[in-house]
Amino acid sequence: MKIKSDFILREVAGAYVVVAVGKRSVEFNGMINLNESGAFLWHHLEKGSSENELAASLLEEYDVDDNQAKKDVVSFINLLKDNNLLEE
Repeated sequence: MKIKSDFILREVAGAYVVVAVGKRSVEFNGMINLNESGAFLWHHLEKGSSENELAASLLEEYDVDDNQAKKDVVSFINLLKDNNLLEE
């Protein structure tokens, strides 16, 4: 999976926001706010990571158990899919 190229993540005053750029900004109004772990996963998805790779990365970086990491990844992926931010 990979983030579509017409979306970028920026850190603004300690907050992480995703905004559309280019032509995509016409049809996607607004922005998505992410927490630190969401931004962490976003960076991995920019490089193209699978759900399993994302969960493994969360386990390495944060103090969470395997089940929680998998749930968090699925939730995050669903958010991105709901907003059409992922390449298929």
